[in-house]
Amino acid sequence: MSTQQAITKGVIAVAGSGTRFLPATKSLPKEMLPIIDKPIVHYVVEEMVNAGITDIVMVTRSDKKPLEDYFDQNALLEEELRQANKLQDLEKVEKIHQMANFIYIRQKPTSKASYGNGIPVLNASSIVGDEPFVFAYGDDLVKMDCPEASFTQQLVENYEKNHAVVIGCQEVPENETHLYGMIKLQEGSSKFVEEIIEKPDPGTAPSRLAAFGRFVLTPEICQILQELEPGKGGELWLTDAIEAYIQHGKSVVAQPVQGGRWLTTGDPLHFLEALLEYAREREEYWEGFKQYFLKLI
Repeated sequence: MSTQQAITKGVIAVAGSGTRFLPATKSLPKEMLPIIDKPIVHYVVEEMVNAGITDIVMVTRSDKKPLEDYFDQNALLEEELRQANKLQDLEKVEKIHQMANFIYIRQKPTSKASYGNGIPVLNASSIVGDEPFVFAYGDDLVKMDCPEASFTQQLVENYEKNHAVVIGCQEVPENETHLYGMIKLQEGSSKFVEEIIEKPDPGTAPSRLAAFGRFVLTPEICQILQELEPGKGGELWLTDAIEAYIQHGKSVVAQPVQGGRWLTTGDPLHFLEALLEYAREREEYWEGFKQYFLKLI
């Protein structure tokens, strides 16, 4: 594999159950919950596209058809909008299926594990082939201060500079370190990763630097996942594969969010926080909401 290869492929994991949002997610994929007027996963796709990603692989499951339909063309709706002269709405709808080349594959377990965030990477490996690629969780957002900016672009630029696996990261409170893969940087380094531990026991994390749902991965990671034994909870963890990659003497680089903030939407409280963060930049809604909220308190 040439380290000079341009990154044009992105893989998004969207096969989760979203049980924290039941009953809403009984028939609606969690990644399709709206942040104002676009579903969560739309923002993830936009971030990738703004970084030059042209082919996006969605690792789904059988009940994710609404998500697949969303990124497909809806000729009937487009014609209705055209006939009604709702041209601004028409433009918004047409842009969705034009953003990228979308590929859908069903997530399937391996012979060693049925669950884990390493499985969608392994499932997509035959499509990404021998190329480096961006991997993202479909419910993790990175809201940039400048709307035109893209955190994926920061990851790609990091890879182009260091030719190493790149992990998106952000500091979290001490009482949340047991929820994420936690990063220890090499002594004296501000970027090279010495160790990454998946969901360490409370009080044992090597730092407060958490890996979240953005990575640049290489085919070597997929090869390691093929041989890797299940880790914590009997699941196949991407962080365990990255740790094995480090132990093989390979370089892994941390990329903190610059000029923005990671926002998880994995539970209702954090979803509401993300919703408000995006609402703040929408002048047509924010002033009215502030007045309403002031009445409530």
